[in-house]
Amino acid sequence: MGKRLAALALSGFVLVALVGSATADQDSRGGGEQAKPLVFGHRGASGYRPEHTLASYELAARMGADYIEPDLVSTKDGVLVARHENEISGTTDVASRPEFASRKATKTIDGSPLTGWFTEDFTLAELKTLRAVERIPELRQRNTIYNKRFDVPTLQEVIDLSKRLSWELKRDIGIAPETKHPTYFQSIGKPLEPALVRALDRNGLNKPQAKVVVQSFEVSNLTALNRELRVPLVQLTSASGAPYDFIVKGDKRTYADIISPAGLRDVAKYADWLGPEKSQIIPRDPAGFLKTPTSLVGDAHKAGLKVVPYTFRNENNFLPADFRSSAVAAEYGNAFGEFEKFFATGVDGVFTDNPDTAVEARKAKR
Repeated sequence: MGKRLAALALSGFVLVALVGSATADQDSRGGGEQAKPLVFGHRGASGYRPEHTLASYELAARMGADYIEPDLVSTKDGVLVARHENEISGTTDVASRPEFASRKATKTIDGSPLTGWFTEDFTLAELKTLRAVERIPELRQRNTIYNKRFDVPTLQEVIDLSKRLSWELKRDIGIAPETKHPTYFQSIGKPLEPALVRALDRNGLNKPQAKVVVQSFEVSNLTALNRELRVPLVQLTSASGAPYDFIVKGDKRTYADIISPAGLRDVAKYADWLGPEKSQIIPRDPAGFLKTPTSLVGDAHKAGLKVVPYTFRNENNFLPADFRSSAVAAEYGNAFGEFEKFFATGVDGVFTDNPDTAVEARKAKR
């Protein structure tokens, strides 16, 4: 999407909105002109604010993120909301709310039992009474000051925020929604995909020029969405295991098969991006030090796919041993060193909890 200039004469003044940025990189089905590598605010700026809140998304955009990433789950009344999981005891104050004590349940999610409180058991109105809390307070103590200040946003609220910030910041703030546990939600009669397509259609975002990418760890829903959406799709992969829809169908292929050269050619038939766990690009040895990069980025590019690995974080707990500053897990290490190693592999983007760090690292790459 090139730069767009819209001018509106209103009561004697002109409102000008410039959207876009200077360095060109055109996605195969849209996505816009952007500096490379693209920076995806993972759950917003979750290194600084409780994840999947409007405050987290807004901060990510203001820090320079090209995209903000809402993970999508469904409410009881079929509204898409942003939570990393449908189980919300770690990201909201629901466990301390006596009026919802009876909602606690044990369910099987993607083949594993899980006990807690689940979005699909709450109406949107009920969810809106809950407040977000920091998911990993032992690592992000400074985030806890924002506990209970923000609510659970809907997809529509995230879209509205991205539009407002695009106008205010004079650059296009994209959204990268991820469908969470699509097979599970399909099984309980609350499929995510129809509501997502309706939301994109309703907001004029189902078109190649829209700055939207849609993600999934499963394959079946992406292949179905490929027939309905005109925006880029991202096949996410993990360093272990297999897509849950494959497991349900008895398909023996794993994520390792998906990232093989032949598997990547299959991915390119329905998706535009590959979103691997970063250890699939540069593995670590048993002591946590980076090893030689794999051929994955080159193989994906050869198949016509762009590559956006996850997740880059500043804390020692998440960094390779090469770049840890101390044995204190919550302290920051040399995140710039890790970005430099991954940028050298030719990745097209990064998912990061610390968008400002990624933007600064990207400046050094140019």
